[in-house]
Amino acid sequence: MNTLARRYTDLNSYYRSTFGCRVQKIAVDAGLTCPNRDGTIASDGCIYCNALGSGTGALARGLSISEQISRGKIHLARRYKAKKFMVYFQSFSNTYAPLPDLKKIYDEALKFPEVVGMSIGTRPDCVDDPVLDLLKSYTPEKLVWVEYGLQSAHDATLALINRGHDVQCFAEAVCNTRKRGLKTCAHVIIGLPGEGRSHVIKTAEFLTGLGIDGVKLHLLYVIRGTGLANLHKNGTYQCLEQDAYVDLVCDFLERIPDRVIIQRLTGDPHAHELVAPQWSLDRNETFARINRELEKRGSRQGCRTRTDRV
Repeated sequence: MNTLARRYTDLNSYYRSTFGCRVQKIAVDAGLTCPNRDGTIASDGCIYCNALGSGTGALARGLSISEQISRGKIHLARRYKAKKFMVYFQSFSNTYAPLPDLKKIYDEALKFPEVVGMSIGTRPDCVDDPVLDLLKSYTPEKLVWVEYGLQSAHDATLALINRGHDVQCFAEAVCNTRKRGLKTCAHVIIGLPGEGRSHVIKTAEFLTGLGIDGVKLHLLYVIRGTGLANLHKNGTYQCLEQDAYVDLVCDFLERIPDRVIIQRLTGDPHAHELVAPQWSLDRNETFARINRELEKRGSRQGCRTRTDRV
């Protein structure tokens, strides 16, 4: 384990301690959509979201879920020597479909013996008791994570970025999910319009109070064709500099209990659609800077929390 990993609870170490070997996520496109895009809530989505909802569009290209998983297994086994896999339903809202359709999708993903579980990316306003009960039904044999997009614990920010739900909706979804023994992961964006250090710290403290199991941190980068791109073009929004992002990540980590799994430290933009900032393409440098800053501070994940247990 490297120095950075020892300063926060990383996903690979969690998987290895749970399953005894290397486990890799296979990102899968289930062909679903989002109520913030199909007109149920809105039709233009969050201001930062691209047309594929951060997915691959693989299903639309004719690749079934089984085919996507089979290809992913071959690639990840070759690249990482992975022996087991988690299926990650990534694009759009992967609980946003009739219950029988969801069961068919999840069953198809979990039929592979090398697949030890799945992570379901979704919105907090796209889950209800039947969906959560379905997910719980897999837990005797499989690991199930539910990943909810929060982005910020501030309602004014959520309205500004056109999320279409409030903070209370997120809190209720997490509570209902945890009651069923399902793992919960929160997505948080750093660098949102109008937010500074105090907003980031309050979001971390809010998640700590909820007893969240995992966190994914994302840099707010600008993608072509989005509402955010328009704000960036007219000078209304300016991206964070790399050092400013690193400082905020460290501030956040210090206030998240060390039992929480940090699943991501920054975003992963596609170069062909990225407008800014260009430094976001060099993830390794960002990781290195986070490492150096934590070392400089003499800090680690959870060092500024009142308790490491919620």
